[in-house]
Amino acid sequence: MGLHTYGHMAVDWEERVRFDRLREERLARIEELLARSSMGALLCFDMANIRYITATHIGTWAQDKLNRFCLLPQGDEPIMWDFGSAARHHQLYNPWLADGRSRAGISTLRGAMSPESGRAEDVAGKICTELEARGLAHEPVGVDAIEPPVLFALQAAGIEVLDGQQLMQQARVIKTQDEITLLNQACAMVDAAYEDLYRAMKPGMRENECVGLVNKVLYDMGSEFVEGVNAISGERCNPHPHVYTDRALRPGDPAYFDILHSFMGYRTCYYRTFAIAGASKALLDAYKRCRYYLDAAIALIRPGATTAEVASVWPRAQEFGFPNEEAAFALQFGHGVGLSIWEKPIFSRLVSLEHPEEIRQGMVFALETFWPASDGWSAARIEEQLVVTADGCEVITRFPAEDLVIAGKPYYTVGGSLPLEREVTSERNTVLDHDRLQAAPANGRPAGDPGASFALDR
Repeated sequence: MGLHTYGHMAVDWEERVRFDRLREERLARIEELLARSSMGALLCFDMANIRYITATHIGTWAQDKLNRFCLLPQGDEPIMWDFGSAARHHQLYNPWLADGRSRAGISTLRGAMSPESGRAEDVAGKICTELEARGLAHEPVGVDAIEPPVLFALQAAGIEVLDGQQLMQQARVIKTQDEITLLNQACAMVDAAYEDLYRAMKPGMRENECVGLVNKVLYDMGSEFVEGVNAISGERCNPHPHVYTDRALRPGDPAYFDILHSFMGYRTCYYRTFAIAGASKALLDAYKRCRYYLDAAIALIRPGATTAEVASVWPRAQEFGFPNEEAAFALQFGHGVGLSIWEKPIFSRLVSLEHPEEIRQGMVFALETFWPASDGWSAARIEEQLVVTADGCEVITRFPAEDLVIAGKPYYTVGGSLPLEREVTSERNTVLDHDRLQAAPANGRPAGDPGASFALDR
């Protein structure tokens, strides 16, 4: 086992995550790529990119506002413009943003501020001032994500805008030692959330209650942000709706979950499928097929392989009920995981077969598969997150998934426990004796069998 799982605290008697090294290595990586690019500077509004460059964070409430921004000029340190008093906080607590490089600044709040307020022009003016001071006024600027008014203001000021997101993706695709440790720790927290969820699920529990339980476990363990919990059960499993409801679990239901959260900014994408109290043969068969496609992909992961090789072992969209790869997108899928849920590399028959990317040591990504059951409504969904090593990969999502897990205590009768593989509708689980006018369990165990086992607790 090449990776280590540590406690959450920093201590003096073990070298765990070194956050100074984390900050320095991330910044050095993007500085090196910027130096080799045609861009004079990088201007970032995407909070994941801002954190990568400046190691600042003000809460996930700002994730979708595009109101804070940083500039990384060629050959110089980053400058951060942040939301109101957050800039003052950085001045006090972020010594790596010394020398006046933490400043107050605000964009348009996605158009909430009127165009007449001049916020877009103010942002452009701030950027122009810094570029001119460094002799970069006539150099292109790479931008990751931007509000149209700010884009127009930059262009009106004579700045040529290029796609900076690709440069940031290139920087982030190979993880540092500390990034990998944090990603492993984030997965360990989801291991625990699945354990509690497995023990709690039973008929009558609602999808939203499952979501609440997972949130509590993760936040109690120190999660920074539970981005989402997909909780999908019963006939909602096929097609996959990607959103939970208040539906109550029922005996025989399939139930699959995707837990997405971040620890110190580093995220998880981690599916597991359960059956409630018992599973039909159709669901068991679907789970085995789903697991096969996932394991076939994992077996190919090694440095030098390509995303096309991996995607080629997955079924075509038409094989599982979709007209084309775009309609089936993300059901057989892989994606990088880091400060964002979806980063490079991407694995998909939609794009990877014709535009393959090389798999390299130090990448961290998730592979996820889906298979619909023959009953037309249930389905299986499994996902593993892994680190590419020198000669293969190491899976960092450890909650058991090699076979379908049954949640909820078994049902007991006078003849013992009902089988865990059973059809959803009860009349399909009995055998009729017309002479005696009796119905007996289809598993063949006679009522009152003295060998029946009554282990009521796990």
